[in-house]
Amino acid sequence: MALLEVKDLSVYYGVIQALKGISFEVNEGEIVTLIGANGAGKTTTMQSVIGLIPSRSGSVIYDGHDITKTPCHKIVHLGMSQVPEGRRVFQELTVYENLVMGAYTKKRDAAFKEDIEKIYTRFPRLAERKNQIAGTLSGGEQQMLAMGRALMSKPKLLMLDEPSMGLSPLLVDKVFEIIKDINRDGTTILLVEQNAGKSLAISDRAYVLETGSIVLSGTGDELAASDEVKKAYLGG
Repeated sequence: MALLEVKDLSVYYGVIQALKGISFEVNEGEIVTLIGANGAGKTTTMQSVIGLIPSRSGSVIYDGHDITKTPCHKIVHLGMSQVPEGRRVFQELTVYENLVMGAYTKKRDAAFKEDIEKIYTRFPRLAERKNQIAGTLSGGEQQMLAMGRALMSKPKLLMLDEPSMGLSPLLVDKVFEIIKDINRDGTTILLVEQNAGKSLAISDRAYVLETGSIVLSGTGDELAASDEVKKAYLGG
């Protein structure tokens, strides 16, 4: 069953068309990846889906609801959350305060405390740093915090925009393991990622974006084996 359906979505920046009628879907329980070069429209797609950038035409259906014109803050209440490109943690707040901000849609009750503890269990480094100012964390720690903050809203669909950007190879491996664990625990994932090899390896399905259009789609394994994808994105 499709949790997210994007149909004929077109987005413009002024007179420049950034998305040219793209359509794709994310089924419940899947990891789906959008890959493509810089400027292909991956981040624009994410931001349009979650309501940060208005579309000119087309529709976004989430969990059976048409959210095309729904404001971003209301979409979060419906069970969708995003980890933005560049992490965007609240630099002057502590780790704990950042996590609290991620749960602004939830009550501060016993369940809230349990959710915090679950994040600390998943990300032990955050537990160690819970009283530390977020801006003083390493890049990898900030990425974990951004993911933990997004999970505090207990989303059905978690969207991750370039989660491996700027991280060491060891931390990249760790981030992809965490993404798999989050998915195994029942959260559907939509992933935008330049590391095509890593993302396709964990994806149920994937789409290739080029200059605002989807040009290829298939399972993660099918695209990883595609000569076209190998040549353009996998160095083969």
